[in-house]
Amino acid sequence: MGILLGIDTGGTFTDFVLVRDDGSLRIHKVLSTPQAPQQAILQGIDELGLGAVSPTLFYIVHGSTVATNAVLEGKGVRCAFITNRGFRDMLTIGRQTRRQLYNLQPRPLAPPVPRELCLETAGRLAADGSVIENLDEPALKALVQEVEALQPEAVAINLLFSYLDDRFERKIEAALADRFFVSRSSAVLPEYREYERGITTWLNAYVGPLVEGYLARLRQGVPQASVSVMQSSGGTISAEQAGRQAVNMLLSGPAGGLAAAHYLGEITGRRRLLTFDMGGTSTDVALIDGELQLTSEGRIAGYPVAVPMVDMHTIGAGGGSIAFVDAGGMLQVGPESAGADPGPACYRRGGARPAVTDANLILGRLRADAFLGGSMQLDSEAARQAMQRVAAPLGIGVEAAAEGVIRIANEHMAQALRVMSVQRGIDPRELTLLSFGGAGGLHVCALAEALEMRHAMVPVNAGVLSALGMLVAPRSRQLSRTFTGLLEELEGETIEAALAELEQLGRSELLAEGVAPETLQVQYSLDLRYQGQSYTLTIPWQDTVRSSAWFHQRHQKRFGHRLDLPVELVNLRVGLQSETAELKLQACREGEAAKPYAQVELYGVADRTPVYLRTALVRGQKLKGPALITETVSTTYLAAGWCAEVDGYGNLLLVNTATG
Repeated sequence: MGILLGIDTGGTFTDFVLVRDDGSLRIHKVLSTPQAPQQAILQGIDELGLGAVSPTLFYIVHGSTVATNAVLEGKGVRCAFITNRGFRDMLTIGRQTRRQLYNLQPRPLAPPVPRELCLETAGRLAADGSVIENLDEPALKALVQEVEALQPEAVAINLLFSYLDDRFERKIEAALADRFFVSRSSAVLPEYREYERGITTWLNAYVGPLVEGYLARLRQGVPQASVSVMQSSGGTISAEQAGRQAVNMLLSGPAGGLAAAHYLGEITGRRRLLTFDMGGTSTDVALIDGELQLTSEGRIAGYPVAVPMVDMHTIGAGGGSIAFVDAGGMLQVGPESAGADPGPACYRRGGARPAVTDANLILGRLRADAFLGGSMQLDSEAARQAMQRVAAPLGIGVEAAAEGVIRIANEHMAQALRVMSVQRGIDPRELTLLSFGGAGGLHVCALAEALEMRHAMVPVNAGVLSALGMLVAPRSRQLSRTFTGLLEELEGETIEAALAELEQLGRSELLAEGVAPETLQVQYSLDLRYQGQSYTLTIPWQDTVRSSAWFHQRHQKRFGHRLDLPVELVNLRVGLQSETAELKLQACREGEAAKPYAQVELYGVADRTPVYLRTALVRGQKLKGPALITETVSTTYLAAGWCAEVDGYGNLLLVNTATG
């Protein structure tokens, strides 16, 4: 197997999970270095003693935030956008929808691409694929000269109906690829809807050079390792190919957490999960119903990203979320975060404003001497001084203010959990709430109670679960193309032939990465809708009759009704993945039940609360709340009315006994 290292770069910490040949597992954390993420990675690799490992034995799988941060902060490269004549303002006009429907004086938004960087050209196709305007050599030469005069770092090409025939896009790409990073829509997203296709293609070009450069620097820093990168769809891709498909990395880190959650669900028999990943900067919420749920309607920084990605809802609520009193005298929490630098006030790195982490420390739920296994001492007095900034205006004590901060943060996260469950017609009481991330265990009981959920789970090594997910995720590809027609009028053989073409594209890429062909698993699916609708549902392909019947059933479940209308095929989808990596979690040790190593006072709890060391817990041990369970990378607060049992892998299985 060799040495496997999963790395998740977060807004506050960079997490490492190391698995050696003998199956032993080691976890590690270092503070992130947002301006140069590879510095924290190289620091962690050095501290783990991996500087001189043989290149034939060392494999890194990395979840990167480079693409995400560049989009969120508007710090991509200078990028030219090429489309057909008359469509220069395509990305600026968008769908002509307003973010605030009843705001009559909305703040003007900057266009994705400045107008002077938007170019028009010939090479126009009709909706049936016929040529309306040819792209001859003089027109191509003139276009190249325009691009060169603008001196961009990248170029995005999005011609109308190129998903039917991409000859003109390929011709432009060939003329520019030797000087610029080129992203063409027929390669990135060969689907209809020119705006979504254009935005996705532009995002790929906008961040592609940054991702390529970052991965090149990382590979230079670890020449002894083979490096792969997590994609937004929950599978991995080699670092050599990742830069050209940068738009597929926008949810790289969060996808790793879901890959691990799915893996844990499989081995524990809890396949229906509502997950929340609470880190230092944000909280990501998702639903796993047997399999990872993917969507092609995701959004980043307000932009539609139509490539497949894990279906999740993200809010600005994390351990670093800053609390403040607004102009109306109301206590607010987030979305602004203290991040890694300076971080919460208790980190003693210059932070002066109170954060959720400070609130947990003040309430006693975080132990100042047990953070990161004791390697990072927290400053309780600094946390109290910072919290005074909200306590004083409210006329309450520091502890009461801290409790208010926690309640507001919990309500933000509970609402996000409702978005992914209740608002989709799914009863959360039938699911298990799985929490992870460095701060998740501190809030899991309160969130489960808010949704009336009786069962929850805090996985072993929950604070670095996303990094663990990098190691259990398969190598994969998700491909699609528009293929329209009424399902009842199409031949099954025609659909399968088109699906097979997509499959071959994915196979060739995965085989080039060294994936054994016999390990590949392939899934065909269709985007279907009722004739006249705009939105689709993705349905597994069987045959035209059964897929149509499945669509009617899914539509009934999702929207509460079905229609007596023809079913229309819109897009074909093919998912390919290798077999899931063989990674055996170490069995939890057996023996005499561990005793608490301390008894502490918690705000709002009458009796002193026992504190347990998680690594000392044994299989089958049961704990009764209130209790604290500390470990190197996170802390779990077991609230009153809850019991926890340690399973065979060391996961904490929580049950709300107060509900019967």
